[in-house]
Amino acid sequence: MGNGEWGFTHERISMMATDRENRSDQPTPNKAHSPLPTPHSPLPLMIVAGEASGDKHGAKLVSALRAMSPGVRFEFFGAGGAEMRQAGVETLVDAREMAIMGALEVAGALPKFIRVFRRLSESANERRPRLVILIDWPEFNLRLARRLKRDGHRVAYYISPQIWAWRSYRIHAVKRHVERMLVILPFEKEFYQRSGVEVDYVGHPLLDSVRVTMTREEFRARHNLDTSKPVIALLPGSRHSEMKHILPPMVEAAELLNRSHPHFQFILPLARTFEPNAIASQIGSARLRVIEQDTYNAIAASDLAVVASGTATLEAAIIGSPLIVVYRASRLNWLIFRPLINTSLVGMPNLIAGKEIAPELLQDDLNGEMLAELIVDFLSDPARLQRSRDDLAEVRKKLGEANASERAANRILDLLGKSPKAS
Repeated sequence: MGNGEWGFTHERISMMATDRENRSDQPTPNKAHSPLPTPHSPLPLMIVAGEASGDKHGAKLVSALRAMSPGVRFEFFGAGGAEMRQAGVETLVDAREMAIMGALEVAGALPKFIRVFRRLSESANERRPRLVILIDWPEFNLRLARRLKRDGHRVAYYISPQIWAWRSYRIHAVKRHVERMLVILPFEKEFYQRSGVEVDYVGHPLLDSVRVTMTREEFRARHNLDTSKPVIALLPGSRHSEMKHILPPMVEAAELLNRSHPHFQFILPLARTFEPNAIASQIGSARLRVIEQDTYNAIAASDLAVVASGTATLEAAIIGSPLIVVYRASRLNWLIFRPLINTSLVGMPNLIAGKEIAPELLQDDLNGEMLAELIVDFLSDPARLQRSRDDLAEVRKKLGEANASERAANRILDLLGKSPKAS
């Protein structure tokens, strides 16, 4: 699943909060949007991304829009992180705040969720953007789309919720509240077309952003890693809830292998949503090197990556690194949402390949002992590692061509040149 697709507690919070909000407020009058502005008048666009991957894609999209329309004075505002701010987006809500929300218990998170939801919806009503662009993060954005549509806003959705994989009933919400979907996987276009949703396939933005900038030898030298010994990258995710449930069995596996296979070298490429001191207590005494802001080079320099189900699994696939897909949530959440998944596999490389090319350890199967055993089995089988690389190369081909951000920007400019669709 993509980042956010496993945040079931957060989804429950979203439903509760937006239902409460929708009962308490009246619709805002639908103010007319102006034509495409002159170079001297601003064009406000709202853009909402709530996770590290969405922040990255949002920044690329903003840069593409500016590059393709240098005569337009865009005013971007909404939710995002450091990369979107660097691209010139006024972030009313920070992506780190969103990551924290995913970890809180329902009772504690509900007031925060309502504040964030209200802040964004009120800002949209005050500033009247020509278009709202929602990026991934469906457990928040699908609810926000409903409110924005009700208040008379035009909504485009970039990077589809994986409703073809689980909880497919959400297609009805998309059809009601989203003017156009901009999808990043080839088969998603047909899926939406069958349901009568306006959709464009733009290609996958990771093909634009995943870049390896140093050799394996250079990376290992920089981080004092022995080039003759295996390196295993551990990527537990970008959310606090993922760190809470997924990092501990990863650390347990590392500790077991520190003793039984002391030549194994473990690294942990840290998501931008975390500071190293925030996870120091979880790592404890395990021989595990934390890598900051160098994830792609870390994956490329590794012999094997252990990756939480989400965007990072596809990043590893594009780089070509053999990987193990893992996921673990609270027991209650797992019991609730596991029956809602429509597929036998959850890892994005496996879904695209149509078969298991990366082994998966989910929920109770994700424990230190089973993960350590699988790591050893994988690294001790050179033929298996090579098959994995070959299969991942095929997945990379299926993703198509690069420049997804530019194609998405083109579609958005096309929407901005049209009158709003009749309700």
